[in-house]
Amino acid sequence: MDSPGTPLISRRDALIVGAATAAAVSSTPPVAAAPAAASAAAVLPTKLSLKVNGQARTLELDTRTTLLDALREHLHLNGTKKGCDHGQCGACTVIVDGRRINSCLTLAVMHEGAQVTTIEGLGTPQRMHPMQAAFVKHDGYQCGYCTPGQICSAVAVLDEINRGVPSHVSTDLSARPLLSAEELRERMSGNICRCGAYSNIVDAITEVAGSRA
Repeated sequence: MDSPGTPLISRRDALIVGAATAAAVSSTPPVAAAPAAASAAAVLPTKLSLKVNGQARTLELDTRTTLLDALREHLHLNGTKKGCDHGQCGACTVIVDGRRINSCLTLAVMHEGAQVTTIEGLGTPQRMHPMQAAFVKHDGYQCGYCTPGQICSAVAVLDEINRGVPSHVSTDLSARPLLSAEELRERMSGNICRCGAYSNIVDAITEVAGSRA
């Protein structure tokens, strides 16, 4: 029971008041977001010096530039391929200071003063590297998109074996790894060939390794 003197509000009046309140709230102009100074500020380029395929190169790059993009977009060395751009296919493999890496996963500025070898630095059509010649001989390239990364990786694999670096399938970690198909397949497993030329690739690497022995 309503108390004496309490004003009565009908259901219709309550709905009208509620609708008017909602309209007033929605019509209030939003507060302007404060500009994010860090993201809005222009990123200043950083100077980087590399030795690429035996030649000294100096670049000015956004610090977020990957080594892959520095090679392709800034030095126009398009032999190194951009495949997955997530480090899963190996098409971007290059050799940095004697070790193979996925160039899409590392920033260029992390390699100040480094020596970088791309497929262009291994050989030319007129003077092919033995690994390039073996890939041609054994038809290890097929469509060819993964081939630059495969060849750079294969060259580094033989160097790893010569230095005694073990792999996940090496039975004796203190002994020099065996030059077996199992070892080669394991070490090359980070380089994907969608054409399925794996057996031919192993044959090419084995031939080059035999000529070095």
